[in-house]
Amino acid sequence: MRIARPGPVGQRTWTPLTMANAGLGFGLELALLAALCYWGFRTGSGLPARLLLGLGAPALAGTFWALFLAAGGPRYRQSLGVEIVLKLLALLTGALALRATGLTAPAVVYAVLVVVSVAVEYTANGPENGSPQPPPVSSDDDSGA
Repeated sequence: MRIARPGPVGQRTWTPLTMANAGLGFGLELALLAALCYWGFRTGSGLPARLLLGLGAPALAGTFWALFLAAGGPRYRQSLGVEIVLKLLALLTGALALRATGLTAPAVVYAVLVVVSVAVEYTANGPENGSPQPPPVSSDDDSGA
């Protein structure tokens, strides 16, 4: 088994597994935002704190995701190992938020789905699974043409 970045969406070889996992991954990202919003509105004491936590926590998570984990290419690309750890930490924050509000069973289910989805995302798209190899780096020089 090879661990690799899934690659740009247009260059992936889509199988039923990778399509289902892409849908699951998107659902988990939305669930993260919903869990943080729920946690914030349940945790805050008083309207200002509830608004700050309930709207601020998902906004902060979305900003983090855009900077480091966006599917279309994050602003700050990390090494593969760091990217996987950041994705797990970001998504598992949703499980912690659910657990903190007393929703233990949904937190466990969510955490298991996160681990499975991230594992599939980074292992089901390798070259040995039918995905195209990245194009070789060309060192052609146009000076002779």
